[in-house]
Amino acid sequence: MTFSELNLNKPLLNALNDLGYQVPTSIQQKVFSVIMSGRDVCGIAQTGTGKTFAYLLPCLRQLTFSKSRTPQLLIIVPTRELVAQVVQSVKELTTYMTLQTVGVYGGVNTNTQRAEVEKGLDILVATPGRLYDLVLSGSLRLNAIKKLVIDEVDEMLNLGFRTQLRNILDLLPAKRQNLLFSATITEEVEMLMDTYFNNPERIEAAPTGTPVENIDQRAYEVPNFHTKVNLLELLLSRDAEMTKVLIFVATKQLADQLYEQLSEKFPGKTGVIHSNKDQNYRFNTVNRFKSGEYHFVIATDIIARGLDVAEVSHVINFDTPEVPENYIHRIGRTGRADKKGIAISFITEKEKEYQAKIESLMNYKIPMVPLPNDLEISDVLTEEEKPQPYMKIIPLDIPKPEFAGGAFHEKLEKNKKVNVIVRHTDRMMKKYGKPLTRGAKKKRK
Repeated sequence: MTFSELNLNKPLLNALNDLGYQVPTSIQQKVFSVIMSGRDVCGIAQTGTGKTFAYLLPCLRQLTFSKSRTPQLLIIVPTRELVAQVVQSVKELTTYMTLQTVGVYGGVNTNTQRAEVEKGLDILVATPGRLYDLVLSGSLRLNAIKKLVIDEVDEMLNLGFRTQLRNILDLLPAKRQNLLFSATITEEVEMLMDTYFNNPERIEAAPTGTPVENIDQRAYEVPNFHTKVNLLELLLSRDAEMTKVLIFVATKQLADQLYEQLSEKFPGKTGVIHSNKDQNYRFNTVNRFKSGEYHFVIATDIIARGLDVAEVSHVINFDTPEVPENYIHRIGRTGRADKKGIAISFITEKEKEYQAKIESLMNYKIPMVPLPNDLEISDVLTEEEKPQPYMKIIPLDIPKPEFAGGAFHEKLEKNKKVNVIVRHTDRMMKKYGKPLTRGAKKKRK
């Protein structure tokens, strides 16, 4: 099947021809007619299989011009990078259409985005936090939303957007079409669909956790951190095919530390990107990576969902992710659009339990390869890797007293007060020296 066989209008077909797309991917082909029918959809597909176009094409096909200038199509995504990616995709597909698209996200000036939204728009792409802020400020109304798309909802929940996402869903019109797309579906996502979706049709391009067929996966068993660094430098300097390499690490601190080391070895070829970097820095790093100025970019898991760079040759898991689904998203950055890719993992003894979970999710055993013969095995350990001395803790067995005693000293005389009821006659006697009476009552005649 080609795109011309789908029920697309001429503006969309012309845009697809300009982009060089002729044949829809599996997920694009499967969901098109279902979305066009108006049903709610839960689309499950691996990263790199065209999920973005899968929901954009039918939504744009049904979108009509509105004079109200309030958004009709709302697309919620977890990260700033994914906002930029989806906005770019919408603009590419609407080249021959008169539709205004705006992207909003946190980390930048709110007033600038508020002014842009107030000018009017047809399509809004947003992260949950900034979207909810704009709604609360009164700058944005959601009463005209006809279609809602939630992309990578499990990552939104992982990032702590539960409250904002549920509040936004409560504010949307009851009569709308709900579309959810992700590579993995968790129990919490299932609960969200049960609450807010209307009997969604589940469409899978591949079962959840299935490894992408065109990605060659392999792993090295590495003894420690410094040997990982030596292995990484050896592979990057030796393999000429490593032209665009994404290196994933566990923490922002490790990303900065590894960046300093690689920058000395490969000056001007290495970039780093994580949530502590400001927005302009992150966008500039991605652009330099896309242009080929940077050959290697070090990133954390938060970037795995929103980084869409063509022709990533290799993904290197410097650290094995604790959450197995994150491994799927990481390696999905390569092998995109039916191109071959390579995913390499460095696994220590401690990380083998994470490897087992990943292999269980994928139902696939990652092939292990031997370490290069000339690799320098370091015997220097980090503080976390050093064996911790075992100290047996002996609980103190303090006997409890059989009964509680009183105070260890006598009370002062002034504190020995006893409540005594004093009669009025006695009080008068003490004050005046004689009893005073109130007088005898007169007898009634």
